[in-house]
Amino acid sequence: MIHKFKNSGMNILLDVNSGGVHVVDDMTYELLDFCEPPLAGDIPAAALVALQEKYSVEELAECWDELKSLYADKILFSEDDYEKYAETAVASPIKSMCLIVAQDCNLRCEYCFAGKGDYGQGRMLMDFETGKKAIDFLMQKSANRENLEIDFFGGEPLMNFEVVKQIVEYGREQEKKFGKHINFTITTNGTLLTDERIQYINENMYNVVLSVDGRRSVNDRMRQYPNGTGSYDSFIGKYKKLVELRGDKEWYVRGTYTKYNLDFSEDVMSLYAEGFEQISVEPVAAESKEPYALSESDLPRIFAEYDRLADRIRQIRASGRFINFFHFMLDLDQGPCAVKRLRGCGCGNEYVAISTDGDIYPCHQFVGHEEYKMGSLNDGSFNHDLKKEFAGAHIYSKPDCRKCWARFYCSGGCNANNYLYMGDIKSSYKVGCEIEKKRVECAIALKAEKMLENAE
Repeated sequence: MIHKFKNSGMNILLDVNSGGVHVVDDMTYELLDFCEPPLAGDIPAAALVALQEKYSVEELAECWDELKSLYADKILFSEDDYEKYAETAVASPIKSMCLIVAQDCNLRCEYCFAGKGDYGQGRMLMDFETGKKAIDFLMQKSANRENLEIDFFGGEPLMNFEVVKQIVEYGREQEKKFGKHINFTITTNGTLLTDERIQYINENMYNVVLSVDGRRSVNDRMRQYPNGTGSYDSFIGKYKKLVELRGDKEWYVRGTYTKYNLDFSEDVMSLYAEGFEQISVEPVAAESKEPYALSESDLPRIFAEYDRLADRIRQIRASGRFINFFHFMLDLDQGPCAVKRLRGCGCGNEYVAISTDGDIYPCHQFVGHEEYKMGSLNDGSFNHDLKKEFAGAHIYSKPDCRKCWARFYCSGGCNANNYLYMGDIKSSYKVGCEIEKKRVECAIALKAEKMLENAE
């Protein structure tokens, strides 16, 4: 399989299975429309009829021979060597866990997937005993894995910060006992940060996710306090202080765009102007009835905005400055391992979420959906059949993914979004798929440009 597209004045050819990227001339780009493996013999007559008014027969024949050579060398239309690994996609030891220490929040973000903080289950905080059980569960279920990850999540985890600190302390004791290492992460809306909490987070958290939607006007429309006032001014200065004091440790600001801000490149640039260089702004996932939900009719505007964002990032980098937009991060040389390419985040298999009262779910977005409750820390139950179901949710078990050129980059998309908006973890969330494909194209184009610059 190949995929070809135009971006930033380049004709780009992706060989899907090998991941090879080529920048080609106009003639090659047009001739590829007539290529079907196996490439052999003379140039197809249909290609001559369609293209000989633009190019000479000799030029077309020479180009055809070059394409045949690439095919023979397994550079073009290469075979899929990954499907064989899908047959070994079995349940794996757990390595990552989302601890929902607060099913409560001091904000009421309009688009919040977690029911504005309580996941539809009532507002509550995790106690330390449940946190201890979660650590014990991870030690047991991680088997021989040494490097583990825990994300403190909410709602707003800073509402339960003393328990967060207790869990970290207990985790450090247990990792020594079991010969493991835990990377802790915290995701926060920042409004409850203090100098003391900033210092603790910077000393103890491997990564920090700072929630903000972008421009003040955009943020304050969707991320409000219960009384309807905006939140931007209550956290932005605290974010700057945290980042300034964080040094070279990992962090990023994460926003969400909706139908209300389809010009989301402005939000990325606003965050950059505030001094943030590590930025993620993601599309909202919501039911179509919601006024802020994205729809297929929005896709042309969204695609154009990603192109605009890519151009603005080019300008920044051309001036010698740094910016990292997470969804344009792409490694064309190595890429993720085969298992990561097949099944992505590992939701429900290598990754689970623990609700405030100790129930186990495939990920934080499944919390409250009892049909996908995997067990409980309180009674020791754990549904291994459900774990196997998620282990088998990969790009070859999802019909739309099997035939998609971007499958090795998105790895089958988000299982939670597939279930919540399509009714099945193996049915692709269409709007999300189209947006992801556009982001991948922009990312490939940016990488291809860099490769061409380095080759000169």
